Amino acid sequence: MHSGNTGTVVMESLWTTSFVLTILTNFLAYFGNFMLMSTLPLHVLQIGGNKIMAGLVTGIYSLTGFISRLKIGGLLDRKGRRPIMLAGLSLLLLTIISYDAAAYSIILLLALRAIHGISWSATTTSVSTIAADLIPAARRTEGMGFFGISMSSAVAVGPGLGLYLMEYYNHTALFLFSAVCIVLALLTGFCENRYYHTQTRVEAPIINKLEHSVGRITKSTVFEKTVIWPSFLFFIVMMTYSTIGIFLPAYASEQGIANIGLFFVVTALSTIFVRLVSGRVADRHGNNKVLIPGMVLLAVGLYLLSVARSFPLFLVAAVIYGSGHGAVQPTLNALVISLAPVERRGVANATFLCAMDIGLIMGSVIWGSVAQAFGFTYIYSTSMILIILSIAIYLVFSREKLNA
Repeated sequence: MHSGNTGTVVMESLWTTSFVLTILTNFLAYFGNFMLMSTLPLHVLQIGGNKIMAGLVTGIYSLTGFISRLKIGGLLDRKGRRPIMLAGLSLLLLTIISYDAAAYSIILLLALRAIHGISWSATTTSVSTIAADLIPAARRTEGMGFFGISMSSAVAVGPGLGLYLMEYYNHTALFLFSAVCIVLALLTGFCENRYYHTQTRVEAPIINKLEHSVGRITKSTVFEKTVIWPSFLFFIVMMTYSTIGIFLPAYASEQGIANIGLFFVVTALSTIFVRLVSGRVADRHGNNKVLIPGMVLLAVGLYLLSVARSFPLFLVAAVIYGSGHGAVQPTLNALVISLAPVERRGVANATFLCAMDIGLIMGSVIWGSVAQAFGFTYIYSTSMILIILSIAIYLVFSREKLNA
């Protein structure tokens, strides 16, 4: 915010050209990528692979993405956001194009999937850090909420379109359409670079100076310790999210529920709606006014899933859980940006996203074991308990450190 000679307070603009292009780049990248998330494991099965190989397609992608993210955060702070973003998008494009040539070789698909994880990690970490640089501090949670909508929208539509292309056309059409999205993301990324380089907000000259002064920055450590608390909470949230993303279709089938795909659409729409309003509330009244109610909604949604035996109750759970996720994720992301030193923002953002990676990886293993031993309902009731415990830990130990 700025005060002029007249004493009038002027709110810094959120909707700069740079920010709009960053959102568009992120949407196109997520849209192109998530078309492949549900289709590649299916494709492996169609060409003769077994379920273990289909699982490896997801596992190796997550693993290489997590490992590479440990280094990418430091590179963002030392080498700059823009070069890493363009390199990540370029490698992502090459990988997707190569999928078609390797479409009938499971070994080659797995190798490409490993590279895919690296390119996706570089792309997402750099683009989200650029968004963090561009958002005015006074509108940080609101801005991260709008930025997050680009992901939610792509996740809501991308997988369904990918399955449609696989069913009615072929894998070549799928890879081609995905590649076109990444090409468009690259084009908007190049345009975004122009405006990002010349934009005049206070933090931009600092970032540009850091990007061109490598020798002045101390060699980065893997994690940023100032953001461990919000990252830990996000780790718990993503562990519970894995119960939905991975196990919900099987759980619904066990309950005799059909058309469960609508659950994911309702969840995404609820997430988007809440993000439209929650960020402004957090910026004006404090993060706890959004974070704590959001965590409670997550717990309630998980509880409803643990007792759901009808399709309408599944949809109610989708609305509540999606609303909670829409409130919690951008608030925690904004906390990470606020707590980290500006010269360590890339590492801080990578720390936050690593928490997501670990939560999804551990969740898939832990909840799979729980479901195998006790049944699906227990993974949702246990997840609810984890959320409640994390709320208690936050209230007891965070104190003033994470308060807005």
